[in-house]
Amino acid sequence: MDNNLSPEDSSSDDPVTGYAQGVASGEIIAGPHVRASCARHLKDLEEGGSRGLVWDVDAALHTIQYYREVLCLNGGEFEGKPFYPEPWQLFVIGSLFGWKNRDGTRRFQLAYVETGKGSGKSPLAAGVGLYGMTADGESRAEVYAAATKKDQAMILFRDAVAMVDMSPELDSRIARSGSRGKEWNLAYHESDSFFRPISADDGQSGPRPHMALLDEIHEHRDGRVVEMIRAGTKGRRNPLIFMITNSGTNKQSVCWEYHQYGAEVAAGVRHDDTFFSYICAVDEDDDPFDIGYVHNPDDPEALAEFLRNFAVPDCWYKANPSLGITIQPKYLLDQVIQAKGMPGKESIVKRLNFCMWVEGHNPAISYHIWQQAQGDYTAEDLRGRRCIGALDLGSTIDLTSLQLIFPPVGDEREWPTLSYFWLPNDGLAEKADKDRQPYNVWRDQGWLETTPGRAVSRLFVLHRIAQLQDSFDIECLAFDRWRIEDLKQLADDEGVKLPPMEPYGQGFKDMAPGVDEFEKRLLNGELKHNGNPVMTMCAANAVWATDPAGNRKPAKDKAVGRIDGIVALVMAVGKSIGEKPKKSVYETRGIRRL
Repeated sequence: MDNNLSPEDSSSDDPVTGYAQGVASGEIIAGPHVRASCARHLKDLEEGGSRGLVWDVDAALHTIQYYREVLCLNGGEFEGKPFYPEPWQLFVIGSLFGWKNRDGTRRFQLAYVETGKGSGKSPLAAGVGLYGMTADGESRAEVYAAATKKDQAMILFRDAVAMVDMSPELDSRIARSGSRGKEWNLAYHESDSFFRPISADDGQSGPRPHMALLDEIHEHRDGRVVEMIRAGTKGRRNPLIFMITNSGTNKQSVCWEYHQYGAEVAAGVRHDDTFFSYICAVDEDDDPFDIGYVHNPDDPEALAEFLRNFAVPDCWYKANPSLGITIQPKYLLDQVIQAKGMPGKESIVKRLNFCMWVEGHNPAISYHIWQQAQGDYTAEDLRGRRCIGALDLGSTIDLTSLQLIFPPVGDEREWPTLSYFWLPNDGLAEKADKDRQPYNVWRDQGWLETTPGRAVSRLFVLHRIAQLQDSFDIECLAFDRWRIEDLKQLADDEGVKLPPMEPYGQGFKDMAPGVDEFEKRLLNGELKHNGNPVMTMCAANAVWATDPAGNRKPAKDKAVGRIDGIVALVMAVGKSIGEKPKKSVYETRGIRRL
């Protein structure tokens, strides 16, 4: 990391107060809650003595020097480089270790840090844990990376292990338990201290943490982990619970409680000298999406001209205090441009990149964008074309969908799609009433097929797919993994010849590339549909679920209606990634251009 203050300046400067003064003067751009935290620091310098508060700049600088002289970073361009904290990070760690009570104990026992994704929260927290284990003067210090689930706790713990690996000072003095890449404990024998992951579901009882690091608080289902850790600190003289997170979606969560509490403490609405907060946010009148550019996939020159003259909006710095260092403006700009017109993507970018708490059930696809993607073609126009298929099998009484996507031919850039849907014929009217959709009309118009009986006949669907192979060159057919074997067996038993069938995982890792590519093609005017109203219904209902890393997948449990067509189309798009336009053997047959 780069830094505005050189390491040799730290012995004489007060970078914590300097940062607070820079924010207060407007020299450093910051959001409302950070401005309040800085004003609190400056006010406490003047008035805190009456409450027994002491500002120990030497203690703050001691911790800062530990980062600069002992810790090294890992990953990408920062691999192995000394950890020179950014000004905002200096403010955080300096405040935590510099503010004390009159008896010499630390003032702050709980800290809550909320910034945009990629700002450097995790290495900052890992450094706090390593300092607490090796340099805080605590005998038998217990340091934990804590979360509700063990795998979540391991994410931050692995950052700490990697920092030990990178640091010559720590590498020779800290013992590791576990094989390389699977470490589960760090031990500092000079003080009989350790650092390890812990979770609410691993059954461990009686932790007595000197320090605890809690990552991604917005992912915590409840406050069990925080309360478990807080209960264990009662016997410690200098405990510290350090919480880091992105913004969330659930304002009934423990994360929102700490967000609100931290904002109120910083603003002076609540009085709590033991609580520290650094909460990034844009101001109410800021619009980080107001960049003065309207996306037009047919006008690349307009985009090039815009990029040449682009100036980073001030509000971007409010949510991303490491902007230009650990995260680049071009990355944020790409996120904003891609998200414009896609409510689901826009919601995620607002939350992860601009610290805006948003509702979790935003629609994924703009109706306007979907309507613009409608092409003037029929299935007959695509006869003979090679394509990739995906089948989403609902339960026996729910919607089943097959999606076909056709790679571009020659110099074309469009990816036309065809959608096929099935429901059981018996009870169709009742289902139409329940879903408030005109299934009967769509059946009569040929957009929806029904199978005999009260359950979707999978054999009927398999025979229909076999028929479609006479019209299209289906190169592969993707299925949900847990249903594929039954379908293969049914096809074998009935002698139904199907295209090569390939399993397609439904988790975030497998679905995320398809979601990203689907949105890119849709926004760039490349993905086309033929106006099937059942598919339009699925598009209108679609909602993305997001994991802590920002990976997305269609979320049936969060959607307000059926989204089976979008699930299948995302799978088909995912399978088509890497396909290049080819000269088709059918091109000489007069295939109609879209």
